[in-house]
Amino acid sequence: MLGSGGGGKPRGAERSLEGVVMELLPSALVRVRLEGEHEVVAHMPAAQQANFVRLRVGDRVLVALSSTDRTRGRVLELLKKS
Repeated sequence: MLGSGGGGKPRGAERSLEGVVMELLPSALVRVRLEGEHEVVAHMPAAQQANFVRLRVGDRVLVALSSTDRTRGRVLELLKKS
């Protein structure tokens, strides 16, 4: 079927990790350092942009990694400071 839009893995199959925002980049992108010293470039989903969630350097976030490119991800939520 063409146009079904459902190919690939289901959304629940992606891997999510905690990280710290290291750098704010243009176009609503952020560089996040994950546990284990890995760095990824992540973006905010449209729903969070509409609710105006502002990220700053040093914020703890939960990032869902892309299943095809492990250097890219999506910020799922801003975690509470402890």
